[in-house]
Amino acid sequence: MPKRKVGTGETTSSLAKKKGFFWKTIWEHGENAELRAKRDDPNVLFEKDDIFIPERVPKKVSKGTEAEHVFRRKGEPSKIKMQMLQLGKPRADEDYIFDCDGKLTNGKTDADGRLEHFIPGDAKNGKLIFKGGKEVHHLKLGNLDPLDLISGVQQRLNNLGYNCGGEMGKMGEKTKEALEKFQADNELKVSGEPDEATKAKLQELAK
Repeated sequence: MPKRKVGTGETTSSLAKKKGFFWKTIWEHGENAELRAKRDDPNVLFEKDDIFIPERVPKKVSKGTEAEHVFRRKGEPSKIKMQMLQLGKPRADEDYIFDCDGKLTNGKTDADGRLEHFIPGDAKNGKLIFKGGKEVHHLKLGNLDPLDLISGVQQRLNNLGYNCGGEMGKMGEKTKEALEKFQADNELKVSGEPDEATKAKLQELAK
């Protein structure tokens, strides 16, 4: 099977979900070695990247005909991981609701302010709801733009709770304010610009 072009908003996880694979089956395939060398993260792909998706091969299992057999899917292999901070300190042991495309899950951050949830490979939108709905963080799930694009910086800031408003794809005052707050909280040079040190910290915290 020839390689295909990545479409708008597609990721390794969403393609795997659509084709009936675990994402690692596609990402770790030998035909995608060149893609892995270009992109560090399977969910940070450029539109029109070349990706190889293998043919599905039916799995055969021998079982007796006189008994009932149960087969279980291993579960969703994709996972969202976040750390919630306030003034640079972890928001520990806080109750929240995670909304993934309308499916609600109750949770509590750990001692380091971290949380994680399995999500469908084709999940698009999410919300983290704190304080009984008084604090809501909107999340873009499934794909992140590369950090060399301002939209990639904004997505990661939003996902960490630093609100960039509706300025996606352009550098405006809300994004500058979000960058300044993020930089101050993480003891970086406060410039309001996405410099290399800031992008490296975003990559570390919001990958």
